[in-house]
Formats: sequence, C-alpha cells, structure tokens
Amino acid sequence: MNPTLESYLANAERFDAVVATPSATWTAPSPCSEWSAAGVFDHVIETERDFLLGRGAVLGPTPTGTPAEMWAAHVTAVAAVGADDDFVSATYDGYFGPTTIADTLRDFYGFDLIVHRWDLGRAFGVDVVWSEDEMDLLETAMAGFGEALHSEGVCGPAVEVSDDASRQEQILGRLGRDPHAG
Repeated sequence: MNPTLESYLANAERFDAVVATPSATWTAPSPCSEWSAAGVFDHVIETERDFLLGRGAVLGPTPTGTPAEMWAAHVTAVAAVGADDDFVSATYDGYFGPTTIADTLRDFYGFDLIVHRWDLGRAFGVDVVWSEDEMDLLETAMAGFGEALHSEGVCGPAVEVSDDASRQEQILGRLGRDPHAG
C-alpha cells in the first residue's frame, strides 16, 4: 500500500470511532447547514466514491446496511484501491494543480474526514478533540484553499470566536462552524 494512503486510513479509523457512537441519532441536525448527521455521512461516502470512480477505480456497489456496515465496506473498498500503487500514484490535474490520487485522499479527503468527524460528533453530542497533527493538516489545507474555502458547497462564512479561543475553536470558526453551538 502507498504510504501516503496510510494517513487517509488513520483518519478513516478515527471517523469510524464517531460513526460507531452507540447513542448516534442519524436524523439529528449537524453543524452543516440543512444536513442531518446522515446527510454528512452520505456526503463523505458519496464524494470519495465519486472521486475514485471518476479516476477509474473499481469499488463495487454502493455500500448498504447500517452506517457502521456502510463505512466498513467503503473503507475496505478504498483500501483495496490503495493496494494498487500504480493507481494511487497516478497523477492528474486537480483543482489546485498536478497531484496524485494518494495525495488527494490524504490531503483533501483527510481534511474532509477530520472536519466531518467533528460535525458528526457535534450532532451526536460527542466531544471530538483534534490532535496537533490534525490541526496542522487543517491549517495547511485552509491556507491552500484560499478564498475557495468559503465558496459554495465548501465551508460557510467564518464564525467569529473570542481572542482567547483554543486553537481548535479558532480553526472551527475559520471553517464556518460555531465551536459552542449545539
């Protein structure tokens, strides 16, 4: 497996821990405007599948079952794709320039998994605390997105947080999320 993909899989494992929340209410509202927890979850699977299928990956049918079963099947399919080093090392012209499939899974979809893990946690009433490495990845990604971070379908407008807010609260505010709502 491509070593770059290991970062994606680590983020997927942490996402799985929130998906497996025993008290999860999938109809609960999320911090993402107009999306329930189930909507956030579906978005994560759909966008990753669309990206990989668009690059020619063979993923099999869309996962079905409980959210935990769906996530397990999805990650298994992505890991199988990741076992093909030629496929994930392939370059393509991404939104921000030339990149590889593995880098996109690590960077863009890693970003997505970290942020949406917090969204699901908030919907389920579970406190999600990011590691320093995760916050480093988020800050690097946000800087790379530039103005596109707050474009339609990415993040809402920044939310003001107090000057003494923690690093995670500051990042959440930049991502258009109120760290104290919900």
